[in-house]
Amino acid sequence: MSFAEILGGTLSPDANIREQATRALESAENENFSQYVLSLTQELANESAQPPVRSAAGIALKNALTAKDETRQEQHSQRWLQADEGVRGQVKQGVLVTLSSENRQATTAAAQAIAAITATELPQGQWQDVIATLLQNVTSSNTGLKIASLQTIGFICESISPDILAAQSNTILTAVVQGANSEEPSQEVRYAAITALLNSLEFVRQNFDNEGERNVIMQTVCEATQSPDDSVQAAAFECLVRIMQLYYDKMRFYMEKALYGLTVIGMKHEDEKIALQAIEFWSTVCDEEIELQIEEDARDPGQPPERENYQFAKTALSQVLPTLLFLLTKQDADADEDEWNVSMAAATCLSLLAQTIGNDIVAPVIPFVEQHIRNPDWHYREAAVMAFGSILDGPDPNVLTPLVSQALPVLIEMVKDQVVQVKDSAAWTLGRVCDLPIECIQLDVHLHSMISALVAGLEDSPRIVANCCWAIMNLTEQLGGLDAETYALSQYFEGIITTLMRITEANVNENNSRTSAYEAMATLASTGARDTHAVIAKLGVATLDRLDATIAGLAQAVGVDDRLALAELQSNLLNVLTNVARTLGRQISEISDRMMTSVLQLLNASGKQAAAAEDAFLLVGALITALESGFTRYLESFSPFMYNALQNHEEYQLCSISVGLIGDICRSLGQDAVQYCDQFMTILLQNLESNVLHRDVKPSILSCFGDIALAIGGRFESYLDVTFRVLMSACNLSAGTQALDYDTIDYNNQLRVGIFEAFVGIIQGLKSDGKAQLLSPQVQSIMGFMSFVYNDQTRSEDVTKAMIGLLGDLADAFPNGDVREYLRAEWIQALIREGRSGARGSSIRTLSRWARDMVKQATA
Repeated sequence: MSFAEILGGTLSPDANIREQATRALESAENENFSQYVLSLTQELANESAQPPVRSAAGIALKNALTAKDETRQEQHSQRWLQADEGVRGQVKQGVLVTLSSENRQATTAAAQAIAAITATELPQGQWQDVIATLLQNVTSSNTGLKIASLQTIGFICESISPDILAAQSNTILTAVVQGANSEEPSQEVRYAAITALLNSLEFVRQNFDNEGERNVIMQTVCEATQSPDDSVQAAAFECLVRIMQLYYDKMRFYMEKALYGLTVIGMKHEDEKIALQAIEFWSTVCDEEIELQIEEDARDPGQPPERENYQFAKTALSQVLPTLLFLLTKQDADADEDEWNVSMAAATCLSLLAQTIGNDIVAPVIPFVEQHIRNPDWHYREAAVMAFGSILDGPDPNVLTPLVSQALPVLIEMVKDQVVQVKDSAAWTLGRVCDLPIECIQLDVHLHSMISALVAGLEDSPRIVANCCWAIMNLTEQLGGLDAETYALSQYFEGIITTLMRITEANVNENNSRTSAYEAMATLASTGARDTHAVIAKLGVATLDRLDATIAGLAQAVGVDDRLALAELQSNLLNVLTNVARTLGRQISEISDRMMTSVLQLLNASGKQAAAAEDAFLLVGALITALESGFTRYLESFSPFMYNALQNHEEYQLCSISVGLIGDICRSLGQDAVQYCDQFMTILLQNLESNVLHRDVKPSILSCFGDIALAIGGRFESYLDVTFRVLMSACNLSAGTQALDYDTIDYNNQLRVGIFEAFVGIIQGLKSDGKAQLLSPQVQSIMGFMSFVYNDQTRSEDVTKAMIGLLGDLADAFPNGDVREYLRAEWIQALIREGRSGARGSSIRTLSRWARDMVKQATA
């Protein structure tokens, strides 16, 4: 079979032929990589080959150099870089030549292959002339070559770090702007150029800082929004969206001169893809200004703002809002529910607008709602409901309360509307109302009719069911009576649960309705007051019956889809059982034997399916907490699964849950946990040393050391030396970590919380058995690290809280002045004052008062 035939086989409608062809390609790739990429290049460049085959060759070439997984990507990159330089040269020459082809499928595939090669070579300082070659092509009289080269530049800009291309930003920008210019006769060239500009916006920051160059870019993009070609217009508006995301601070002049008018006109365009991008522009404006308001709220009084909020959204309200309200009425009765359209985009934008400008949104929207809420045309009726629901997040609750009181009877009535779209939006709006501060709802007036409407909606079409479930969840979370004898939903509780159980009997999950119903049951189980516990216990038994039926059905689930559907159902059932166990506490012992039997059967039957194991382990965690020492009888049969999960580093989330189970076991068993601690500590220490285990698990392992120490008290002495070595190593790692990006900062804060929680547990555990003096040699190092963290501006509130708790515990453990000198450092009082400035009634404020008293006693 020739290479062309193999590539053609990968496109066959016959699954067996496709699979054989794919295996043949994989075999060729693994046996002789150099020959494989040369053969692909030859087919890609072959003008006599069929276009789909040429495209398949280019895609296969790209896939030989790229991978979504970081480890595989590195392997692919190294394989390419280690290939013979002559082979690589032939491939690069072949893909560049293909850009001149008249076949668009081939040129697009070649462009992707070139981007894949540059993504590997440019960071290594290789193929430095590729950009120059492409830019030369852009000046060619060959329109096809210009389009393909601009497309290639766009792919390269999309796939490579901005830092690597920053040095060539001027030449790239010049070529791209020239191609996008209104004087360019070919609209296809303009489209390719605008798309390339979109992908290059992130690394032309220096150009945007220059007013003259910025003006040229903005003029080019604004002119492109007026192109006779709809694709060019849509791409230009998409460019404006990205520009607003990246360069909000520089947009004031352009908003006043052009963008207000251009985008409002764009929102009204008949071509949906243009209108969607123009609406997205204003959603992006709102996103930026919401973020600026958050920064403003977090700023210390007297501190100047880092960035100015120009309040574009508020300024444009009179132009943008009428357009959004008009677009809400453009629903398509035949549109797929998941299909993004202008009415959905307008609703999202309106919601963001309400969050951005708050109370100012109410007065201009309410007349539209009042005018159309009973309109005989369902488009306007639904738009009115959607408009009301969309403005409920943003304005002050005291502004919304009278409006909600007035609207609720109508909304409740509209859940029974004859048109499904209206019912759907009414149920969604009720969910939004139930998510407001509960004071906005007059429970004595509206609760009964609201529950009646929502329960009736549970037996409606699947899309109504999902929104009614969401409303019930919001309501029970607001009214939550977990520690109360009764709560407002108690009288309705059994009826709601009964209806939810009935509608989940069918083996269908259209529009996620069944999943939503189980989520509602789980939420009700976690929030019900004591007088609902009997119903919750019955729910536990009924849910367990269903779980057992799914375990029995695993053998009959042959196809992949069947097994996935069954796994999703099991996840839903386990989630309900987990919340039942958490709420009932020791009462769960009546069915805990059955629960654990089912869990063990499920773990045995599900094999390596991590999702099922994760949910099962969460249920086990709830049982450990509920039963405390009573769980001991299950440990022998369950522990092999837990130890396997702890050693399964590929499924790191399951491993992390297992670490949490060790903490749960130790907290529940107390001193009796000592018999298991050798094995616990050995596995945890091995995991910390692993280079394969995901780093996110490691902070929880450190915290787990604290749980173990707190449980076994002075008996933790035998683990002290190795634990302190590990903790000090973690301190050094944290102190040496540079705050390069948000992910690094976030992880470092997690690591620090884990370190401090470990120290807290160890201190409290040793102190409980009168062995606090064992900590004396470590106090200087602990205080030194805390001082360093205190001065780190990236320190999170969780880290601050953990540090204050640790200071209090250190002072409490050494009340006789042993650590007096350390506790007199100025930063300690400053840290405690910072904690005491927290919100009234907050846990950090309470903790800080206690720590202040402990430090005062220890330094007296």
